[in-house]
Formats: sequence, C-alpha cells, structure tokens
Amino acid sequence: MAESELARDVQSVLGVDPDAFNERVREDATVIKEEIEAGTFDNPQAIVGLEYEFYGVADDGSLARIPRRILEFVGFEKELGLHNAEMTASPQPLNEYGLAAQESEVRARLEAAAEPMDAEGLHLVSDAMWTIPPEGETAREYLTDSIDDDGTEIATNMSASTRYHAMANTDHPASMGLDAPHVTLDADTVMPEALITSIQPHYQVPQAVDLPTYFRYAVRLAGPLLALGVNSPFYPPDLYDEDASPDAILADGHDEGRIDVFEDVLNVPGKSEKVRFPRDLESVHDAVDAVVEDASIVPMPVETGGRFDDEFAHFRMKHGTYWRWVRPVFGGASRESANARIEFRPLPGQPTVRDTMAFQALLAGALEAMVARDHPLYDLPWETARENFYAAVRNGSDAEITYFGPEGETTDATEMYTDLFAQAEDGLRARGLDEEAAAKYLWPLRQRARHGITPADWKRERVRENLDDGASFENAVYDMQYDYLSYQHDTLITGSFADWTGRGGEVEAATHRSNRRG
Repeated sequence: MAESELARDVQSVLGVDPDAFNERVREDATVIKEEIEAGTFDNPQAIVGLEYEFYGVADDGSLARIPRRILEFVGFEKELGLHNAEMTASPQPLNEYGLAAQESEVRARLEAAAEPMDAEGLHLVSDAMWTIPPEGETAREYLTDSIDDDGTEIATNMSASTRYHAMANTDHPASMGLDAPHVTLDADTVMPEALITSIQPHYQVPQAVDLPTYFRYAVRLAGPLLALGVNSPFYPPDLYDEDASPDAILADGHDEGRIDVFEDVLNVPGKSEKVRFPRDLESVHDAVDAVVEDASIVPMPVETGGRFDDEFAHFRMKHGTYWRWVRPVFGGASRESANARIEFRPLPGQPTVRDTMAFQALLAGALEAMVARDHPLYDLPWETARENFYAAVRNGSDAEITYFGPEGETTDATEMYTDLFAQAEDGLRARGLDEEAAAKYLWPLRQRARHGITPADWKRERVRENLDDGASFENAVYDMQYDYLSYQHDTLITGSFADWTGRGGEVEAATHRSNRRG
C-alpha cells in the first residue's frame, strides 16, 4: 500500500472509470450546446482576462522553491513545479478603464508580493524558461528526481496536485522528456514541463455563435504575435548534450524553446499529439465537440459547489487537458457571467508588465477590428498559419511569415506589422480608447517590430558577447540570466523591454506617428 497520502490519492484517481467519465462529458456537452442556443453565453461587452505565470529565484539568481504558505499569502496560485506561481487577473471590460484596471491589478499584486518574498530571500521572475538550477543541484536532477511509492511515480519537486502526478501514472502515451536541438532528457514524470512559464490573454466574444470567426483570426495571429514575443532560446546548460558546441547551440537552437518543451513532454510522435496547433472551427458546436472527442488523460472525480459552470463540471475537468495553442473556453460562475472566450496560449513570459499588457492590447484590438472589417487574414490557409507558427518558434523575428493584408499576400515583416498595429489600434479606439492611449499600449511591441529585437535576440546577443569575452558556455548563459534578472528588477512593474535595448526614452507619440506613416 502507498505510504503517502498523495500517492494514495493518485491511485484512487487512476481507478476512475474512463467510460463513465467520458459519458458524463458528453452529457455536459449537451448542456453547453443547449445554453449556447438559449443565448446564455452571449455577452455584449468585450471582456479580457489574463493568466500570468512566474517562477521563484533566490538572491543569487538560482531557481528556488516557493514555500506554499508564502504563495498563498501573496495571493498567487500553485502551478506544476514547486518554483512556479500563477496570477489570474480579474476579467475586465475591453475599454480604457478596463485595461488600466487590469494593468494596475497586476502591478499592485506584484508590488504587494515583493515584501514577503524578499523576507524569504526570494523574487518572482517573469521569463519563459529558467536556466539557472537550484543551488547545489543540476537542472537534470531537479527535473527528474522522483520516487516510486508502491508503483506510483511521484515527482519530488512537483506541486502536490493529484492531477499533475496522475499524468505520469496513466496508460496514455507521453514522452515525459525533451528532444530539442542538442538537448535530451528522459524523465519518469511530466516535471520537465515546469521549465517553462507563459502569459495567456483571454478574449471574450460578444456572441457565442461567432466564436469560430474570432477563433480563426486568433489562430492566424499566433505566428505574427509569437515572432514578436519569443523569449526562450536557451535551456539550462547542463541539459545540453556533452558534445554540443556553443556555436552549434547558437546556430541550431529555436528562439521559443517553450513550445518545444510542452510538445516534447506531453506528445509521442505517431501515437499521441495532445499538444498541437489547433484546427479551425466550423461552428460553435464544433468547439464543444473538439473537447469531447479529445483523448482523456486523467479522468478524475468531480466536485461541484453550486456554480453555473458546475452544470458541466466533467467537461470543464476534461478541458484542463485539452492542450491547444489557441483554445475555446466556456465558463462562468453564474448564468449572468457565463461567457464563451478564446484562450491565447502561444506567448511566453515577458520581461515586464507593460510588455505583457501590450500583447493583451494587441491581440484584443486586432480581433475587434479584423472581425468587424472582414479582414483578409481570415482567408489565409490553415496550413500556412501553422507553418507561420512553427517558423516563429524556430526563428522568432527572423521568421518568414506569410500574411494576407489589405494589399494582398506579403512576406514583408514591415508591411505585415504596419497593418497589424493599425488594425489593433483601430480596434482599441473602437472600444473607447483615444489615439494616445491606444498608441501607448502598443508602443513596446511597435519598438520590437520596428527594430527587429525580441527578448530572445537580446539573450542570444548577451551569450555571444560573453563567449567572445572567453566565458564557458555555462557561464555565458548564467551571466546573461543575471543580466536579465538585474534589468527586470528595475523595470518589471514600471518599465518596458524597450528600456533594456536603449530605446525606452524615445518620444512615444513621435514613434507612433512614424509607424502610422509606414
């Protein structure tokens, strides 16, 4: 018999009848479809939400486990690893005051968390992939350490969540390892996924029946937005193959390794592709059916508490392992707050809050304008949108992306981003923001597009400089990460990534006018 309560809970979960669970999911899907037809998920307001992930580091920059009592005290939620923390910002109307309220909430909660974290010698970091392991450990040890408790594999450094641990003990195929350029890792649990952190903007559609249209645009925006946001070109140095040279790593590594990690850990090529680029939806009912038809990994007992969306609680539970880089969501604690929304998952953690909010505004504004205007990006073939996405994963700002704009098809990045920012600004202004406010939200990303510099580019340049100065590859990466932490310490709450590249002092209005002229 298992010794730990966690292992016993995992064994209990694994005893859930998957056929009975999936039958309840199908029943829940019927409830959702009936509520869609009744207009329950319609909401004339455009609402935006945000999930924002962080990881903990110690004063010396090494990864740190965050005590659970501190995590709860500062109002963050646990994530996969003991070093992870997640903030879920309150949903807000997409208007000037709603965006300002969301940004203020994020800043306020980070500011409030700083003192209790400092007292423990800890700091919250907004990044895409940590590279400095805990003091006295290697990244390989930290990610693969686990115990066998009466046949149940328990990851030592994973949060005490039954679902997380159950994923390593099911019969569903998952590689639970890494196979990236010059990186190999084998593990017995899904703990390697804890390498990565992200930001996840949410956009609520006014009419649920129109979700497929918004979704189609979001799928086609995934490549262009990710190309601006890439931020994980390096893994922890001890995960690289021993015979990999720094030159080979720099030449062959992807700009957004976070995408590779999630797909590597949870997919098995040829057998299971749970994490993947999403297909278009023909109808809102297709969005429901896609979750129903997806493979169930961990059927779990479901508790209900009187919320509206508890009426489809089994569907919600299964949706938690419906991993697509863009995915539909149906939820709401009450019938009045019921909503259909798009969760946009391609974006890695960003250097500052302002950069994060810029992506929130860019996505929401572009969706507003493109749907209203029947923008030609709608007609970009799905296969091309997928190619764009993985090109951005590999090459970031240097990716060749095919875009359909007002002037037709183009692969010119300047032409693409000129139109994309114009659409986003017009969408924001349609929601009540004035020209100055809309330009201010978008400015940090205009700078990236204008100068072709992403956080991944910044990291690569720092590592190259360190190598040229004679540093070992390990020290070159560590020194880059120290610089990242130092810059973020000064700019996370009030600055932007443009400050890091020496462009933070430019006059925003002048930059805006220049970009508007193309």
